[in-house]
Order: sequence, then structure tokens, then C-alpha cells
Amino acid sequence: MRILISNDDGYLSPGIRALYEAMQPLGQATIVAPDRNRSGASSSLTLSHPLQARQHEANIYSMEGTPTDCVNIALSGLLDDDQDMVVSGINDGPNMGDDVLYSGTVAAAIEGRHLGHPALAVSMAAHEPSHYAAAASIMSTLVAHLREVPLPADTILNINVPDLPLDQIKGMKSTRLGTRHPSGKAIKQLSPRGETLFWIGAAGTIADDGPGTDFGAVREGYVSVTPLQIDLTRFASVQPVGDWLERLQ
Repeated sequence: MRILISNDDGYLSPGIRALYEAMQPLGQATIVAPDRNRSGASSSLTLSHPLQARQHEANIYSMEGTPTDCVNIALSGLLDDDQDMVVSGINDGPNMGDDVLYSGTVAAAIEGRHLGHPALAVSMAAHEPSHYAAAASIMSTLVAHLREVPLPADTILNINVPDLPLDQIKGMKSTRLGTRHPSGKAIKQLSPRGETLFWIGAAGTIADDGPGTDFGAVREGYVSVTPLQIDLTRFASVQPVGDWLERLQ
């Protein structure tokens, strides 16, 4: 099995290296990841200029682009052999609830699925985590299981692992996305030259961490495994919106 690994923290991050080591016994693992931290890049593509891939050692490449750039180019031209699976992570910090809309880690998995490959994204549910090895071991188990028992072709797995030793993790739960309150206001500053600068505000606090949510599972010491889909259509609203539009006639 050939496994493409990417992330949004950069090819030198401890999480991606732990994941790389865990994937190697399952087949041929290859890293193609950003050359620096690109957190929050979501599914953006670089269209303004061409991108260069740099090979650092056997099966390890970096690119100046976004996580989506890395997966797209890896699968569509950089790598000679087609890949069997895309695994993104291990992210430094959680990607639960509304976070998935902004996450470059999740976006890398989404791009893999767009291009026809089974895809998983994995994150540590803590900032500055200590237990990457536990998440890497869990991913080895999940990837091997996905290889043997495939899921429907439109499914992406978003996995969040508590920052605990492996023997303290209670198990795995299939979950739904929780939600956050709106993010904090932008932080306004003045530069030394008197120019107005803004920092994006802090992520909102958790609004829904009830039973069945990713937030709730992780809080209780379980690995959260949330199936994601790409189609954002709100099907229940198609007819009501059609009726609303009829009033324009």
C-alpha cells in the first residue's frame, strides 16, 4: 500500500514525523507537505505562480504552497506511483466542530478524496501536545482497518485524539461535529509607523459539546472519529428556497 502523508504544520513538524514512522510498516509512505506552518489555509490553492517541490530525503518533499497544493500536485504529477490512501496530520491542536471549515489538515484529506483516494485527517486535541506516539499508534490501526474494510467513496474521516498515553485512552467513538460560538473580535494594533494592523480574533468557545459530539467524546477520553462529506447542500431547504424564489415572480 502506498500512503501519501501531508499536513498544515509543515514537513518538519513532530506530528507528521510520528505519523510517517507509524505508516511505514503498512507500506510505502511518502511525505509531501508545506515548507512551513500553513494552519488555517483551508482548501485554498495557489494560482498566482508555479510551485516547486524540494526533495529532502527519500520519500520526503516540501512545497511552499498550501496543504491542498501539496496533495493536488503530489497526486497529479509529482509522484510517479499512484497512491492508495491520503493521511493528513498529526496536527498540533484540535480540529473539531467549526474548526474543520478552516483547517488545512482537514483540507488536505478533502483534496485527497476529491482526487479519488480514501482519506483521513488526524489531530491532537490539545495545543503543545505530548503524546503523538499514541495518536500515531491509533492511526496505524485505523489505516490498516480502512485498507481491509473500505468505507463509502464519499467519506472522509476526521479524527481527534486526546493528549493522553495510549493506555489511558478509553476507545474510539463515531461522532458528529459539535459547534462553537462566534469567534472573538479582531485585535486592532498600530505598527511603529502608525499603520493600522489587525489580528484575527480567538476561536469561539464551545457551544455544543453534548452527547455524540466530537468535543464530548474527546473530553471523556475517547478518540473522536467524525465522518465528513463534501456536499454542503442543505437539502431540506431546497424546496423552501424554491418557494421563496417563486414570490419574486
